[in-house]
Amino acid sequence: MSEDFPLGRFVWHDLMTSDPGAAKDFYTTVVGWGTIPFEGADPPYDMWTNGGAPLGGVAQLPPEALAPPHWLAYVASPDVDATTKQAGDLGGNVMVQPTDIPNVGRFAVIADPQGAVFAAYTPSGEAPGHDGPPNLGEFSWHELATTDYKAALAFYSKLFGWHDAEAMDMGEGVGIYQMYRRTEIPLGGMFNKPAEMPGPPSWLHYARVDDVSRVVEVVKEHGGQVLSGPMEVPGGDFVATCMDPQGAAFAIHHTAGG
Repeated sequence: MSEDFPLGRFVWHDLMTSDPGAAKDFYTTVVGWGTIPFEGADPPYDMWTNGGAPLGGVAQLPPEALAPPHWLAYVASPDVDATTKQAGDLGGNVMVQPTDIPNVGRFAVIADPQGAVFAAYTPSGEAPGHDGPPNLGEFSWHELATTDYKAALAFYSKLFGWHDAEAMDMGEGVGIYQMYRRTEIPLGGMFNKPAEMPGPPSWLHYARVDDVSRVVEVVKEHGGQVLSGPMEVPGGDFVATCMDPQGAAFAIHHTAGG
């Protein structure tokens, strides 16, 4: 593995949805992304862009997927085949075996031992994204609601080298919120989902916006739902959890500095 390979970095985010056209209209308005088609893709696939740089994509959710619309994050691995085998050995469930995307890279879709789904990805060339603080319009936080955050962090640490960071006691219902990192900057947090929280263990991905209070109004105006927030979190940042018109959950975040 190259010393500068970004093992464990979130490098791509795909939206699998029932209506890609409507989703493009929604997110380009809410977050401010652009879109460009990926030439030659079959089925059709459009990429999200932020300031001209691709950061993910949107595609039709196939009926055989038997899943609601959702976001799927890709985590960088220098050898997706080895990562997939290791994930299985550690109790994960391989949902899509390692698959080539010509001239782009190789990926696999995996459920962790608690059931949350992510993708491992080995790029053909340079890995997308960058280290350091996220820019406006980029994904800035990756949150795992699970049934055993300690076991989950141990699993991802073995796969991707993530380390524990600060932990906070969120009180009755949530308990400990454990942040994690691959460099000195935290990537996100993990917690044990309370009994009243619907659905299986899952990842929630936050996009950085200029003003959460403004953007939640845009979400509502364009057919989305605000599930929680806006609320202030430690450090002075603000967040809100939302659902797009097709039913995919996402979150928005602005930093104390704007």
